[in-house]
Amino acid sequence: MLALRRPFPALSLSSALVPLVMSLALAGCSGLSQAVGTHGGQAAVPMTQRDFERAATEWGQRYQRNPQDKSNALNYAAALRRVGQMEQAVAVLQRAAINFPEDHDVMSAYGKALASAGQLEQALRIIQRAQTPDQPDWRLLSAEAVILDQLGRPEEARRLYERALQFAPNEPTVMSNLGMSYVLSGDLAQAEAVLRQAIEVPGADSRVRQNLALVVGLQGRFDEAEAIARRELSADQAAANIQYLRQMLSQQNNWESLRTTTPG
Repeated sequence: MLALRRPFPALSLSSALVPLVMSLALAGCSGLSQAVGTHGGQAAVPMTQRDFERAATEWGQRYQRNPQDKSNALNYAAALRRVGQMEQAVAVLQRAAINFPEDHDVMSAYGKALASAGQLEQALRIIQRAQTPDQPDWRLLSAEAVILDQLGRPEEARRLYERALQFAPNEPTVMSNLGMSYVLSGDLAQAEAVLRQAIEVPGADSRVRQNLALVVGLQGRFDEAEAIARRELSADQAAANIQYLRQMLSQQNNWESLRTTTPG
């Protein structure tokens, strides 16, 4: 699912802000576990950061042996993104896009990687190219909306979120992205309302709840935000995130800082 320009660069809450961060999960891809499950034939299971590092090594070796293989390229790029090597992931997928210029999966992953690397205009073109107008993919609609949000075009973005929800009603990743769209425009009450709906949907993952914790904290309800965060994080992680949020909001120009921090 695509993600917020992350205000917590060193804390676990930041890694939960997928919505406007395209970890892609930029809009709908929940991580390498799904990528491996889809392209590598393995079961999708929750993965730790160490798992992602091992996956990057394993898929990197496979990719080195056969860079022309679509599965190798997609999974290696997914692993690289999860360990923060965005530029290398873009390079892998750029090569894959040359080899498979008409492949929906490859072009979609390439667009999301470009967005994660901050190359928003190019990402937008690739995502739009990957879309199939006769059978729209809601994940790509949401991904395109995330990019539009980061380009400062919230009205266009929200139209696409609403369209995505027509194809995938109550999809929590899209609702979370929509909620974070309202965060970027400063409408925290509406953001909270949307995110509270999203966390009630079966299948909503921890990132949706952490986004809700962020929005509640941004409104100064720190105890409530920490309580929400602690349902997914350790007590120490939740406390550290809220402390960081308190410090950020106590500084001058904090809202502008939230909106313009470099994407993760």
